[in-house]
Amino acid sequence: MDFSIAGILALDGLTNGAIYALLALATVLVFAVTRVIFIPQGEFVAFGALTLAMLQAGQVPGTVWFLLVLAVGTAVSDVWHGVRHGRPPASVARQAGATLGWPVAVSLLAIWLAPMKLPLLAQAALTLALVTPFGTLIYRLAYEKLADATVLVLLIVSVGVHFALLGLGLFFFGAEGFRNPSFWDQRFALGPLALSGQTIIIFVASLALIVALWLFFERSLHGKALRATAVNRLGARLMGISTVGAGRLSFTMAAFIGALSGLLIGPTTTVFYDSGFLIGLKGFVAAVFAGLASYPLALVGALGVGLLESFGSFWASAFKEVIVFGSILPVLLWRSLRDPHSEEH
Repeated sequence: MDFSIAGILALDGLTNGAIYALLALATVLVFAVTRVIFIPQGEFVAFGALTLAMLQAGQVPGTVWFLLVLAVGTAVSDVWHGVRHGRPPASVARQAGATLGWPVAVSLLAIWLAPMKLPLLAQAALTLALVTPFGTLIYRLAYEKLADATVLVLLIVSVGVHFALLGLGLFFFGAEGFRNPSFWDQRFALGPLALSGQTIIIFVASLALIVALWLFFERSLHGKALRATAVNRLGARLMGISTVGAGRLSFTMAAFIGALSGLLIGPTTTVFYDSGFLIGLKGFVAAVFAGLASYPLALVGALGVGLLESFGSFWASAFKEVIVFGSILPVLLWRSLRDPHSEEH
């Protein structure tokens, strides 16, 4: 291996690491606020990439029907819960209307605009608008009633949600893979390296989102409420912070980050309905490096995972996944020896 090959591998690793960093941050965010190890995070990546691909083809994306199914299911759950607890019919109707409002509106907009083949950036914005509500709806359907359950129960639910989304993804998107066009086709020569415009966009978008998340948590009232919920759920509740609202917001942000990651990675690889699982799992490995608690360490861990994957594919391409996922074992061992827990908190 000479310097030029090492540089190419490092650039490829850092590019993938930037995507894994976003998914790792989303994983840490969801776990810190809700104690949910959200295995289906990668499904949002696949949904984002596939939705944009179908919009590029002038077709109504399966995301529209999937979103409507989730929204109707959540609205029915709201009505059932309201009737059981004797709430006034007007209040139940308002809650169901609020649940259906955005999904129905954005779905109708997508049905109208899809055949027009809008510019790429407009299609990307429509994709984010379609995929982001998945986070709230999935949380409300699968996790909200189990908010006080143990981490193990929530993990089992996550496994079930993952398989459900995988099967529904196959039904609504089909088995065909898609590769999206690049947002910027320009290429730049940097010594022996060829830097594409899409790579620059990945770095810039990832950095911008990380800075935006930092500002959100440090400067905004909602961000501080999420931080308080992450530190102490009971204390946050006693201070008047809605832990239910915090959970919904964290899942919504996770869905947005996942969809954005799908838009960024779509031009670099062919995405299938099940491609998000491995991508999300590598983000999870980076989050474990950070102890599912530290955002800066999650960023460092994600870049490390990207580099490990890139150089591992050069030295032993058949075992690159084994190398990446095997690297989690010494980290888990070190953390268990450093901070043993005699009971679950």
